[in-house]
Amino acid sequence: MIYDAIIIGSGLAGLNAALGLSKRGKVLLITKEKLKDSNTWYAQGGIAAAIGPTDSIQKHIDDTLIAGHYKNDMKAVEFIIKRAPEAIQQLRKLGIKFTTINEQKFSLHREGGHREARVIHHKDQTGKAIEEGLIKKIKSKKNITIIENAFAKDLIIENGECVGVSVIQKSRTKNWFGKITVLATGGFGQLYKKTTNPTGATGDGIAIAARAKAQLKDLHYVQFHPTALDIAKSPLPLLTEALRGAGAYLVNQKGERFMVKKHKLAELAPRDIVSSIIVNEQKKGQVSLDLRHIKKSALKKNFPAIYKIIIANNFNPDTEVIPITPAAHYSCGGVATNLKGETSIKRLYACGEVAYTGLHGANRLASNSLLEALIMSNQVINAPMENIKIKKRDVEKPMNKKSILLKSDLPTIESLKNIMWEHAGIIQSKSGLQRGLKKIQKLQKNYKAKNYIPENMLLTAILVIKSALVNLEK
Repeated sequence: MIYDAIIIGSGLAGLNAALGLSKRGKVLLITKEKLKDSNTWYAQGGIAAAIGPTDSIQKHIDDTLIAGHYKNDMKAVEFIIKRAPEAIQQLRKLGIKFTTINEQKFSLHREGGHREARVIHHKDQTGKAIEEGLIKKIKSKKNITIIENAFAKDLIIENGECVGVSVIQKSRTKNWFGKITVLATGGFGQLYKKTTNPTGATGDGIAIAARAKAQLKDLHYVQFHPTALDIAKSPLPLLTEALRGAGAYLVNQKGERFMVKKHKLAELAPRDIVSSIIVNEQKKGQVSLDLRHIKKSALKKNFPAIYKIIIANNFNPDTEVIPITPAAHYSCGGVATNLKGETSIKRLYACGEVAYTGLHGANRLASNSLLEALIMSNQVINAPMENIKIKKRDVEKPMNKKSILLKSDLPTIESLKNIMWEHAGIIQSKSGLQRGLKKIQKLQKNYKAKNYIPENMLLTAILVIKSALVNLEK
């Protein structure tokens, strides 16, 4: 069977693309784990849109450019930001409920890099609300075939065109064919020792695109979120930037606010700036988030999930400061696309975090990611579905490689994460990146197990460091 469209990934970008494309034909939706296992599910903040009384599209554009250090693609910035207000209405029509004031006006949070309160949200679980709403819609569509626990091994390329995907399922390789294939596999935060990303964010989409020789761009622009709960867990629980927008302070070991002396926006400076300053403060001691001056009732009402996370980890936000650390959070680079979602390979599209549109530049403005995922998956929905002829139809065969992590893989992965954190983390240098590259290449050479996930992680890490080195030499 040849599907009209194959979608790889089940975050906002993948689900929305599948929903839209299902109106035009038969869709196959493949996901590595369960439908809800995506970065979207963990997105606390919301979606940025200039709808406030003193806000404007131009202000939102300007804040996006400033946060991205003007490394953004201007056409992408204007294209996506201008469509933000209508994106909110699209989600409302799909049944997504956002937090409102007096049941009419949207409650608007302010986050880092924003000079206005413009983040529309569902309390502090916006991504979960969107994901649940879209999954419900997806499951009601008869012409969407959902396959969970299916690992996309490689794209099938014939005559320079992508005609499908080779997938590992239950220790067998299966080839599925489609008129178009959409990569929506998310990011690669799990390459780093400290991350807010779920365990599935291992860079598989980048690796399979690289093996297919798709154009990649700016992989070195990795964003670190300034405030993850600093505990011995992986992934680290995220403490949304909206907490600082609501008045939370960053304090050093002495209990002093340090951001007020470092940046005019203080705790709400762009994420890369705040993360770098925190790393330097951490050399002197623990950095924490001070919520004690925020009323308990307001904290529980506006940030219920986060309040539970803090309490569950044996901290009391009413009486003590909460230890935080920066952590790998979002990849701004990825598989290069135009504003139709087209990649350099015919019939292959990409959207969401795996894709590079140029919106984010060197550093993503808070809450622009769900916006980009929605707008660009809307673009993919319009992709032409021309008939294809498949030459090689090896549909199913036994598989000798694994797609589930084994205990024997863990030492390699832990070494990789430590190397990336030390040499390709928040503070970088040419010599450090070069040392990191050599260490990872040695890991790659010595890795003898047959497992696609570590192989993809090692390949993606090498690509990220090589991209960083090229950037330093510009």
